[in-house]
Amino acid sequence: MTTRQGGVSTAPYDTMNLHTGGADAPEALVENRARFAAAIGGRPLFLNQMHGSRVVRVGSADAERSARGERLEADAAVSTEPGVACAIQVADCLPVLFAAHDGGAVGAAHAGWRGLAGGVLEATLEAVCEAAGCAPAAVDAWIGAGIGPGHFEVGADVLAAFGADIAGSPAASRFASRGGGKWLADLPELARDRLITAGVANVSGGAWCTYADASRFFSYRRDGVTGRMAAAVWLDRERG
Repeated sequence: MTTRQGGVSTAPYDTMNLHTGGADAPEALVENRARFAAAIGGRPLFLNQMHGSRVVRVGSADAERSARGERLEADAAVSTEPGVACAIQVADCLPVLFAAHDGGAVGAAHAGWRGLAGGVLEATLEAVCEAAGCAPAAVDAWIGAGIGPGHFEVGADVLAAFGADIAGSPAASRFASRGGGKWLADLPELARDRLITAGVANVSGGAWCTYADASRFFSYRRDGVTGRMAAAVWLDRERG
């Protein structure tokens, strides 16, 4: 996963902005994306993220179209082709990366609260398992930087989306009341809970707050107009 450092963009996109749909200078975006591709040694495939749960299976042809600025509309991508990097853009939402133990497939999901409640992680896990021919327990998941539980204030609609407004709901413990019809939501732990329930045995990450660390991360909720980081996962060789 990138941070906001290491690029050429100027404020408020300073400096490693990778936002494919923002208003940053085009030449800065071209340079930043070139640096990102060189750093990972693969072909990053960006999506037109919709805050939903659609998953697409992607390959070399899709990566080539992405390099030309063409975007698939989805919030998760899965690939079995070496060198095709499934990339997710974020600035508070969670990026969640998946990898089958045997190297058969990888996946990346954009998990804001809407996508998370709508099942984007479960759908991505299912697609990785199908592509790799494995069970959920044979997939690792990593949760990248996103807004932390001390800063993600939500309303009753978010509680309802997770069923946390129902007495005895397991998700209720991930919301802390602030009074006045507002709660603080623990998005990383909500994601971890859903991954574990879906059968993933090894879930790591989720400890970095984009809102709290302005020197390292972009945060839409903190800054409004801002850039985007990217988290990517790819296979670096043929399955063997």
